[in-house]
Amino acid sequence: MSVPRLNRPLVLEAPTRAEDGAGGFVAGWSPLGTLWAEMRAGTGQARAGEALALGATPWTIVVRAAPAGSPRRPEAGQRFREGVRIFAILAVAEADPGARYLTCFAREEVAR
Repeated sequence: MSVPRLNRPLVLEAPTRAEDGAGGFVAGWSPLGTLWAEMRAGTGQARAGEALALGATPWTIVVRAAPAGSPRRPEAGQRFREGVRIFAILAVAEADPGARYLTCFAREEVAR
């Protein structure tokens, strides 16, 4: 594996839940920190929803590895944010035999 070019800052976010005072909860996102990443887009697809069209693009995002349990280690169910763009993390795997980098398989969805 060649050394990835970590040239894009992405904010790693984790899901949060807060009580709404009426017996339910409000879902939100909490930033965990900024990670520098290399990003490669896959082949996108468009599909029609009930009220709008939805475009989805798979992304391969490589970041520097962090130890298991560290808040700087991405996990499935978290997401990356780049400004208004959101990349939902679907899976994470070690990118190289030395475990220096992680590959995050993510999906960006855009409503039109």
